[in-house]
Amino acid sequence: MLLSVHDLAVSRGGVPVLEHVSFTLAPGGALVLRGPNGSGKTTLLRTVAGLQPPLEGRIEAAPDAIAYAAHADGLKTTLTVTENLAFWARVFGTGDIAPALAAFDLEALAERPAGALSAGQKRRLGLARLLVTGRPVWALDEPTVSLDMASVGLFAQAVRAHLGQGGAVLIATHIDLGLEAQVLDVTPLKARPRAAAEDEAFL
Repeated sequence: MLLSVHDLAVSRGGVPVLEHVSFTLAPGGALVLRGPNGSGKTTLLRTVAGLQPPLEGRIEAAPDAIAYAAHADGLKTTLTVTENLAFWARVFGTGDIAPALAAFDLEALAERPAGALSAGQKRRLGLARLLVTGRPVWALDEPTVSLDMASVGLFAQAVRAHLGQGGAVLIATHIDLGLEAQVLDVTPLKARPRAAAEDEAFL
């Protein structure tokens, strides 16, 4: 397994939001997180990606196995498209950025400063970073925001290629990407309110 999550409980701002979350991702596997806004999908992704500690449970993955992409594109606006990707390739110790440029149709924009890109172009560049991480597990939070239909198609194709190469994807999205994926609705996993007796134990 590339990723195993066992009986996980996560919190937002110190308040428990989800509990008893368990799933596994094997090579080539995709899992789509579903649930209304505020249900805890982002918190779960951030916890799985190692950006915050879980309240309970455990996450099993190889060191540096997970690449996380959220709403922020994470770009240096004064650098060109090529320079941005080259920077992240150096950070992650990978090499050729040409496949990332091609996958997200960025070749004609290669020498344009990131700050001069449209919102959709910035999003494509932010997602192209995934291809230079070399990491097998992608944890993605609403990755298609700001993308037009053609760009959504490019993204879906990149995800399918990643899965075909033995990678795995954990994704929160309301868009049908045409993937063969498991679906985990987090709504039934909402954390129960703490009982008064539990609160009194800390008084």
